[in-house]
Amino acid sequence: MNNEPISKIYDLEERTAKFGENIIKFARKIPKDVITLPLINQLVKSGTSVGANYCEADDAESKQDFKHKLGICKKEARETKHWLRMIVIAIPEIEKEAKILWQEAKELNLIFNAIIKKLK
Repeated sequence: MNNEPISKIYDLEERTAKFGENIIKFARKIPKDVITLPLINQLVKSGTSVGANYCEADDAESKQDFKHKLGICKKEARETKHWLRMIVIAIPEIEKEAKILWQEAKELNLIFNAIIKKLK
């Protein structure tokens, strides 16, 4: 996996886009079977949704709209952590790569949480 040093990216739009790209690259490496296919689908949906929703938040029409869309980003990042955990249970040998993505999802979740708290 070409995991660029996403932890060094401070532009949140770029960071969430790179996160989505890395989720897609990771998902392509997972062996497909009856158990992993639904997990992969959910992982890709939630992992790429973080960046898409951040772009929407960036173009929000009001402070309330911005806060709402950031809340979605936070939820999607948290959901991505869940799907990564389930994939590791299904395919333990990819745990190392999954942990890198899990950590990034955790950091994004914490960033969105901090922004939301400051908006209150």
